Amino acid sequence: MLAASSSDAVSVTKEWKHKRNCAISPRQFVLFYLSLAAVSLGVALIAAWRGGWLVLPFTGLDLLVVGVAFVIHARHATDYEVIRLSPVSLVVEQRSAQRLTQYEFNPRWVRIDIEKPPRMRIVLRSGSRSVTVGAYLAPHRRETFARELRRCLAQQA
Repeated sequence: MLAASSSDAVSVTKEWKHKRNCAISPRQFVLFYLSLAAVSLGVALIAAWRGGWLVLPFTGLDLLVVGVAFVIHARHATDYEVIRLSPVSLVVEQRSAQRLTQYEFNPRWVRIDIEKPPRMRIVLRSGSRSVTVGAYLAPHRRETFARELRRCLAQQA
């Protein structure tokens, strides 16, 4: 995460932080995978002992594929976006997996567009630049957030 200087922190008038809704901690996630692996290997070993030895390689392949899927999911479990409004700038900071991107706009020139349902994405536009925000908000909350952001931008003008 980028550190803001003390002068930047004082001038921020409003900040929104949106993040993914993760119902399971990383530790619980690992324990779940280990329990899944133990049960699967137990069943595969019983099948191999009873003559179904081909079950073992397929169980290993299955656990490998599930493990890869879990790693991909875990990489995005801490994704977030932070939107900071100050009198001189609107900064959007987005983290997706290990990539951090930051966009800066002049708050007086920002236009907020809301796409029609079913997507209802919020797009901030300024000149030829645009960025989509609010992806981690529930669809029914995006319009409320867009109204609040519009109101705060109007107060800055």
